[in-house]
Amino acid sequence: MSLNWQEDTAYLELVEDLIYTDDVQSLKKYTQHHYSNRLEHSIQVSYKSYKLAKKWGGNVRATARAGLLHDLFFYDWREQKMGEGTHAYVHPRIALKNAKKLTDISPLEEDIIIKHMFGATIAPPKYKESYIVTLVDKYCACEEVIKPLFKKVKLKAVEYSKVVHL
Repeated sequence: MSLNWQEDTAYLELVEDLIYTDDVQSLKKYTQHHYSNRLEHSIQVSYKSYKLAKKWGGNVRATARAGLLHDLFFYDWREQKMGEGTHAYVHPRIALKNAKKLTDISPLEEDIIIKHMFGATIAPPKYKESYIVTLVDKYCACEEVIKPLFKKVKLKAVEYSKVVHL
């Protein structure tokens, strides 16, 4: 049986000082991948990354915490440009700056946050935990877009089928 993040006390112990802060909770105001908000996305990245780090012998604390904070920026990147460079380059640096206001950030957590856009940026991660969050971030982004689109397509197919059979 798979627990969800709210029932996983070991996970919650690692992030409870962060997850209910006003800054982290305010992420629910921002759309992330069209069908999700940034808080939902950040929690999913954090929790799925935590489970993989646990399975693969990684630093679960750093992975869970940095996964939660990897997109800690407070603007809609589709509407507002922040700083020089692409959003893929700029937002991890803004997230790190904001994360450092909330808590002490280890070098591992810093690498996770800064490098989570690897693939869209050049500098590769230094640690396996950074690769975990990077890959889970991409997986969650795809899942957040594809699942709702698939539901819409399926619903339209059912509606079409009803019309055709009338």
